[in-house]
Amino acid sequence: MRIRRAVPDDAFSIATVYVRSWQGAYPGLIPQSYLDALTAEEQVGVWEDTLAASDWPHRGVIVLLGPTDDTDTYGPVTGFVSFSPTRDEDSDAAGVGEIATFYLDPSAFGSGGAGLLMSAALVALRGAHFSSAMLWVLGTNARARRFYERHGWRPDGTSKLHDWEAFVATDVRYVLDLASPSNTATST
Repeated sequence: MRIRRAVPDDAFSIATVYVRSWQGAYPGLIPQSYLDALTAEEQVGVWEDTLAASDWPHRGVIVLLGPTDDTDTYGPVTGFVSFSPTRDEDSDAAGVGEIATFYLDPSAFGSGGAGLLMSAALVALRGAHFSSAMLWVLGTNARARRFYERHGWRPDGTSKLHDWEAFVATDVRYVLDLASPSNTATST
């Protein structure tokens, strides 16, 4: 597996992973009809815009490329993480970074790729000189919450309703002190 910055040509691959990840991780947590209706074609424009707005080192997308049988090449995008200054009004955007999205293709679940992506995200957030970081996670997504907690993230007691138009869900905010030596994840 390999980590690299996303490039504009990755937009469709990222959209595909986004959809596959939702469809693999959220059954029973959000309406199945919503999951069934998701398509990469409808999501690709969002990712084209996100990639166009990259402003390293403060905002960007990192992709995980899967392994192949050829030791000299890497496979397709199997995961990604996007980060930026926080969008939360109760936090200082100059000092707080946000992991806006963190998704892995279901074929990569359990591969160690999520740990690699998290490590890369933390390096990027520190490189942007953020002193702390935050992210939002679906409150009922126990698997994701366990993953974040294993990597030092902690809920700060803040939650919000997220209106997806087709359904409403409760998101929980997690925070991480980037200056703490105990939060220097390198791999899992």
